Amino acid sequence: MDLSVYIGISVDGFIATTEGSVDWLMEQEEARPDEDLGFESFLASCDCMIMGRKTLDQVVSFGEWVYEGKRVIVLSNTLKKAPSLVQGKIKIYNGELGYLLDQLEDEGVKRIYVDGGTTIQSFLKMSRITDLTITRVPLLLGDGIPLFANIEKSIPLKHVRTDTFSNGFVQTLYRTIYSENTSSAVNHC
Repeated sequence: MDLSVYIGISVDGFIATTEGSVDWLMEQEEARPDEDLGFESFLASCDCMIMGRKTLDQVVSFGEWVYEGKRVIVLSNTLKKAPSLVQGKIKIYNGELGYLLDQLEDEGVKRIYVDGGTTIQSFLKMSRITDLTITRVPLLLGDGIPLFANIEKSIPLKHVRTDTFSNGFVQTLYRTIYSENTSSAVNHC
């Protein structure tokens, strides 16, 4: 089973401002709405999505649910009830991550989209992320929430490809070396 990351970062490695805002990312994307960064095909290749509560809060703040029809699991120890916008559209999970992955694999899930800094870091620590699609946005935030904070060990990556876009975005696909022989879905990114 593949656990795939697809995320935008500033050139200096931040996924959000220190307050958790991603407005800077939305402004950059809106500047070139005709540019296809491959997100729709990526999302279509995933059976399920796992995100953290802070990511859910951010997505809900946009006012529309962009993951309609996609199975979404939200990791949270504090959230007891789904926000009204996503009631009946998400499952809240607060158990052991290894058990969740075993359960999903038993159900036949082949590829999971993992989103949210802490959630990505948790699965990296478990050596479960198989591939990362990282889109660097031509902006220096100077400070913010880093994508790779609290990584306790080196994780070797294999470069698969890099694409550049007319808006200055640079998108790189990496495969984790520990997963190199376990995944075939990366080829569909």
